[in-house]
Amino acid sequence: MSEPAVSIDLPFGAALAGLVLLAVVAARIGGLGVSRAVVTASVRAVLQLAAVSVLIAAVLRSWWATAAFITLMLLVAAATSARRITTLRLGRPAILPIAAGVVPVGVLVVAAGTVPLTEVAVLPIAGILIGGSMTATSLAGRRALDELRTRHGEYEAALALGFLPRDAALEICRPTSGRALVPALDQTRTVGLVTLPGAFVGVLLGGGSAVQAGATQLLVLVALLAVEAIAVGVTVELVAAGSLRPPSAIS
Repeated sequence: MSEPAVSIDLPFGAALAGLVLLAVVAARIGGLGVSRAVVTASVRAVLQLAAVSVLIAAVLRSWWATAAFITLMLLVAAATSARRITTLRLGRPAILPIAAGVVPVGVLVVAAGTVPLTEVAVLPIAGILIGGSMTATSLAGRRALDELRTRHGEYEAALALGFLPRDAALEICRPTSGRALVPALDQTRTVGLVTLPGAFVGVLLGGGSAVQAGATQLLVLVALLAVEAIAVGVTVELVAAGSLRPPSAIS
């Protein structure tokens, strides 16, 4: 029997603590102002993954439990993006771009037979897609609102020229919205040359061949590009329509 990839023991805990300390020190030296956020995020990750590790075996025994867990992931992703873009109350529509990307891409991936129709296969794929869609939604929404705020004079000028509010907002925020896809594009362009992402490594650790690992990673990366492109497009439309707006919204 092969050795586990990671041994959960005292050195493991010491390594985690050391890495958190290193991140905190780097943030303090750099004056980034996120030292406390690094610690709280790390503690939350430990607690959440511990809970998920306990629950996941029970969740994967039933399609109903798996579907409920995926729904929970979607709601948490929407709440996270809402807070990143504006506030939890004003950011409720953030669930729309996340779901708009995840649902069609997830259905296509499963319907094509590229992923087995089993709970243990569908759940992690759904998590990867939801995570990518959440990130793209947060980046696109934040950037679009920042553009409208900093270029408010151009927005007003477009209105004076007869543009409808939606069209004027799109003229300002749409050209830069594609930058939200830069992380996904860079990861796809450099896969295998700079990084070996999680899906590739996971298949190898699970006993799959290098070819199977490459095919799995390719599927994940292209699916993420599709998910995030849809999410960015829908997010920008919501910002332009005024459905996603800052607490002190442009009138």
